[in-house]
Amino acid sequence: MKRISLTTWIMIGLVAGIAFGALLPGPAKETAILGTIFLRLIKTVIAPLIFATLVVGIAGTGNVKTMGRIGGKAILYFEIVTTVALFVGLGAVNLIKPGVGVQLTKGATAGLTQTSTNFSQILEHTFPTSIIDSMARGDVLQIVVFTFIFGMACAVVGAKAKPFVGFCESLAEIMFQYTNYVMLFAPLGVFGAIASTIGDKGLGVLVNLGKLVLTLYGAELFFIVVVFGSVTVIAKIPLRRFIHFVREPFLLAFSTASSEAALPIALENMELFGVPKHIVAFVLPTGYSFNLDGSTLYLSLAAIFVAQAAGVHLAFTTQLFMLLTLMLTSKGVAGVPRASLVILAGTLASFNLPIEGVAVILGVDTLMDMARTSVNLLGNCLATAVVARWEGVDLAAIEGVAPVDIAEAVSA
Repeated sequence: MKRISLTTWIMIGLVAGIAFGALLPGPAKETAILGTIFLRLIKTVIAPLIFATLVVGIAGTGNVKTMGRIGGKAILYFEIVTTVALFVGLGAVNLIKPGVGVQLTKGATAGLTQTSTNFSQILEHTFPTSIIDSMARGDVLQIVVFTFIFGMACAVVGAKAKPFVGFCESLAEIMFQYTNYVMLFAPLGVFGAIASTIGDKGLGVLVNLGKLVLTLYGAELFFIVVVFGSVTVIAKIPLRRFIHFVREPFLLAFSTASSEAALPIALENMELFGVPKHIVAFVLPTGYSFNLDGSTLYLSLAAIFVAQAAGVHLAFTTQLFMLLTLMLTSKGVAGVPRASLVILAGTLASFNLPIEGVAVILGVDTLMDMARTSVNLLGNCLATAVVARWEGVDLAAIEGVAPVDIAEAVSA
């Protein structure tokens, strides 16, 4: 009998969680602990896995200039695609106008403080004072920066660094196997996360502010089909194989609303897809700070939504300036809890829009977070493939390799 795949189990957990939360809301609220346990276990994977794979990838190239070229290409691609995402969100919210008719609740701020971020603060935050502290906090960007420099040092040192690079290679393999064990808990984690949300908010959360939710989902879908679809055609990426390799991490990101939950399996699957290890290990984690396509689309949409709900007309030039502000601030708070809402609150304050709009959005933020997180993950997986093609890797020539099967990996 064919073994049930992890993707199928996650779907079963998602559907069962929705049903359990709707039928037994009281007990369902207590299942949040399952999602919390799963995400805590996943967070133990992130720092050692990124460090090990990136050191091995950079040291393996033996060429600092190569990594600098890859980094430049990745950042250029990130900026182009996230800018397009901002304009897609802006177009969707001006076309559908989901905020018209929504009443803001005066005085409600959802417990979020207004924040502003300038370029110097973002630049300062990029560089760690202690790699141990960065790993403890799970600050992906700081880990990547330290490891990038560390890996270049290993490449320059050469033979004397081989024992440590070998250790990192072993550590990466161990962490992938560790991830396989943790992923067996994913269906229960998904079940608990969605059941507690539905139990707490009720199925009414699927109806209230439905126009906003549907606008976001429609815009994200448009972005996937049109923008990502165009990128795959231009970069000549084999679409069917790409979908086959990203569907599991995409579903995991969607159902848990956590990019971290999907990062380990995304790293492994994109390498199996044919993207060289040094490109995957650098581009995918870096994208978690610089290539948040789903979140940037959401931010432009949500900011104009609040203006519409408040009855404030924003000139197109003002909207463009708001996009520039979002483009800057969205790079600086990766890893911050409810980061998108924090950025949104700061942007609203900067443009004299009522921060109460955040409280209105908060009721359906979990549903929207699922969409933006999964698109973030998909965009970063695609970015690794694009950079690989840009480096001359023929992904279409790699056939017969399947995504990792968690059950088989564990049994082996």
